[in-house]
Amino acid sequence: MAMTFIDYVSIVLFVAAVLGVSMYKSRREKDSAAYFLAGRGATWWLIGFSLIAANISTEQFVGMSGAGAGNVGLAIASYEWIAAVTLVFVAIFFLPRFLSAGIFTIPEYLEYRYNAAARTIMSLFLMVVYVCVTIVAVVYSGGLTIHAIFDWPLVPCIWLIGILAAVYTVFGGLTAVIWADLIQGSALIVGGGIVLFLGLHAVAPEGGLVAGWESFMAQAGDKMHMSLPNDHPALPFTALLFGIWIPNFYYWGLNQYITQRTLASKSLSEGQKGVLFAAFLKLIIPFVIVIPGIMAWILFRDELGGSESAAKDAAYPVMIRHLVPAGLRGFMLAALAGAVMSSLASMLNSASTIFTMDVFKRYLKRDASEGQLVFVGRSTTVLFVVIGCLIAPMLANPRFGGVFHYIQDFQGFISPGILTAFVFGLIIKRTPPAAAIAAMIANVPIYGALHFSAVQTAIVKALPFMGSMSADGVGNIAFLNQMAVTAICLIIVMSVVTAIRPLEKPVVMPVNKGFDMNRSSAVPVAGAVIIVVTALLYYIFW
Repeated sequence: MAMTFIDYVSIVLFVAAVLGVSMYKSRREKDSAAYFLAGRGATWWLIGFSLIAANISTEQFVGMSGAGAGNVGLAIASYEWIAAVTLVFVAIFFLPRFLSAGIFTIPEYLEYRYNAAARTIMSLFLMVVYVCVTIVAVVYSGGLTIHAIFDWPLVPCIWLIGILAAVYTVFGGLTAVIWADLIQGSALIVGGGIVLFLGLHAVAPEGGLVAGWESFMAQAGDKMHMSLPNDHPALPFTALLFGIWIPNFYYWGLNQYITQRTLASKSLSEGQKGVLFAAFLKLIIPFVIVIPGIMAWILFRDELGGSESAAKDAAYPVMIRHLVPAGLRGFMLAALAGAVMSSLASMLNSASTIFTMDVFKRYLKRDASEGQLVFVGRSTTVLFVVIGCLIAPMLANPRFGGVFHYIQDFQGFISPGILTAFVFGLIIKRTPPAAAIAAMIANVPIYGALHFSAVQTAIVKALPFMGSMSADGVGNIAFLNQMAVTAICLIIVMSVVTAIRPLEKPVVMPVNKGFDMNRSSAVPVAGAVIIVVTALLYYIFW
C-alpha cells in the first residue's frame, strides 16, 4: 500500500489527539473510584461509544469482514444484531442490580450473592483469560496489522501496540480509556462508512448510492442471507436459537472489561441510556464491516484467492488498498490501530482492576490506602502488557488456528459457567454458594470433553438438531452449540445442588446509598424499538 506524507501526518495527529485528550481528561484521577471507575461520573454518550470502541478491534474489521467474504456471508452479522438485543436485556435486568450493589468488579457481585470463594474463583478465571488469551490475541492481531501494512518486523510492531495502549491506561485509568474510546469509536464508524460509500460507488460507478446498493444485492446473492444450514461448520441455524446467546450475555453483561464502563455511570438512567445507545450502534456495525467484506468478494475475488475458503482476513485491507484514496488511508489505518489500542487498554484496565480489588486488597493488604491501590493498578497494567507482548508472537504458530479461533475456543472454558452462576442465582433466590462454585468449576471438564469427536457423535445421535453427522458417521457440533450443551449440563448441576442444599432464606444484597437509581421512562420504549428493528433486519435478510 503506497503511503503519502499526508497519510503519515494523519496517523501521527490521530495518535497524538487520542493520547493528549485522554491524558488531559484523566489528569486528576487519584483515588481508586476515580482511577478504576472514572469517578462514577460517565454520561450515556461516553458509555455508548466506549462500549463499542472496546468491543471493535481487528477481530471485527479483519475477521468479520473476512467471514462475510468467505462462506458465512451476512450471517456473521448475527454476532452484532443479537448483541443489540442482548444489550437491551443487560440495560433493563442486569445493570440495575450491579449499580445498586455499588460494585467495582463483576466478581465482587458474586461475593454478595454467594460467598468469597465464588468471587475468588471467577476473579482467577478472568485473570487467566484476560492475560493469557484476550490481551495476547489483541496485541498479536494489532501488531500483525501494522506488520502487514508497513512491512515492519512483527515483534517490534507487537511491542509498539502494547506500549501505546499502556501509556494512557497507566496514566489515567478508566477515564483516559473512555475518552480515548470516544475518539476512536467515532473514527471507526466514520471510517467504515467511508469504505461502504466507496464500495457502493465501485460496484456501480455510473449510478448513485441506490443503484450501487441494487447492483450489490444482485451480485451478492446467497451471501446476503442470515440463515445457514444446520451442517454449516461455523454458524449453523440452530446456533442462532441456542449457542450464540451464551457468549453474548457473558460478553455484554458479565465481562469485566465491557461492563466496567457501565459500572462507571453517574446514574442508573445514564448507564441504561448508554447501553441502549451502544445497542443502536451495534445495528449499524454490519453495514460498515461485514458488507464491505462481501463487496471485496464481488470486486476483488481473484486477489482474495478465488475461493470462499481462501477469502478470509484479506478482505478489508484489500478494500482500503484499492478504494480509499491517498490522504484518507492514514485516517483509516489510524482508526484500525485505534481500535486495537481501545480494546487492549480496556482489557488492561479491567485486568488490573480485578487484581487490585479482588486479589490485592482482599488477600494481600486489606488496609491499603487509595494511593497504594492506584499504584498497584498501574504496576499490574505494565506487568500484563509485558506478559502479553512476550506471549503474543507464539500465535503465529499455525497450531493455534488463528486469532479468532484462539479467543473463542479458550473463552468457552469459563463463559457458560459464569453466566449460569449469575442467571440461575438471579432467578432461583435460594441457590446456595456450592451450586455457583460447582457450575464454574465443572465448566472446564464438561466443555473440554465436548472437544472429543466421540462425545460429539453421541450427542448428535441423541439430539440431531445440535449438530451434523458426516458420511463416515462422525458427529460435529459447532463451537456455539458446544457452549449451549455445556450450559444445559451446568443448569442441571446447579439444579441438583440447589435441590439438595437450598438456602434457608434469600440473600439480602447491599445497597449503594446515595447513588441515583431513578430509571428513565424512555428506556423500555427505546429497548422495544431496538428489538423490533433487529427483528425487521432478520426478516429482510433471512
